[in-house]
Amino acid sequence: MGGLNMNVLIIILILVVLFVIPNVIIVPQAREYVIERLGSYLTTWQNGLHFKIPFIDRISNKVTLKEIVKDFAPQPVITKDNVTMQIDTVVYFQITDPKLYTYGIESPISAIENLTATTLRNIIGELELDQTLTSRDIINSKMRSILDEATDPWGIKVNRVEVKNILPPRDIQEAMEKQMRAERERREKILQAEGEKKSSILIAEGEKESAILKAEAQKEAQIKMAEGEAEALLKIKKAEADGIKLLREAKADTSVLTLKSYEALEKLAEGQSTKIIVPSDMQNIATFGTVINEMIDKKK
Repeated sequence: MGGLNMNVLIIILILVVLFVIPNVIIVPQAREYVIERLGSYLTTWQNGLHFKIPFIDRISNKVTLKEIVKDFAPQPVITKDNVTMQIDTVVYFQITDPKLYTYGIESPISAIENLTATTLRNIIGELELDQTLTSRDIINSKMRSILDEATDPWGIKVNRVEVKNILPPRDIQEAMEKQMRAERERREKILQAEGEKKSSILIAEGEKESAILKAEAQKEAQIKMAEGEAEALLKIKKAEADGIKLLREAKADTSVLTLKSYEALEKLAEGQSTKIIVPSDMQNIATFGTVINEMIDKKK
């Protein structure tokens, strides 16, 4: 009897190991499981511990709730002005309803890729080449809006669509490169001309300042020279005045005054167009000498 009970316990343990433990399911964070019972949708398990009935329940789909990034291959598109180019896109989307994602459409990723290609062709077909190259934001916005609306019944939300590369034909690329090269050369010439202009302006300003400094230096020199001459003349006059004063104080006789008068007369005679009237009487020769000195001072 004891051996029979032991066998029953072993059988129960085996059944537990085979049927119970494998059906204890732990759903991780940011994932949801779609559960079917007898082939029909039953529920959606969120993160946590769950138990699945053996042979009756099954996990139909394991869905991630994280944002998914899909980089699709380049697609040939034709612009409004009949230029064929290759454009590849990157789509950022997120599954918001695991049930719709599981039962809404077969192969949702493939469906998104095909929908992206057709939407891109429709949008580019309304734009010319130049607009296509400069309107990435507009293209991205239109594609996101259209894809988000189209994928909503599939339980998918399109967050962003980015145009990754736009590859025009080779001949157009070469023409664009030549245009860009010419534009760079034009800008370089403009910058060089502006630099030469600024350099010329600086040189002219430097020469102007140099000329002003030279003129100011010459002016200062002339002022200093005139002040020196004036000071020298003042000293000469002062010396002559002091000499006459000393003669007067020394009570010089008539002969000395006469000699001084003749010296003054000699200096006066060195001038141009000068007429001298000598008094007939030489008695007032001293007074005559003083007058002569005053005339010399006036000529100077």
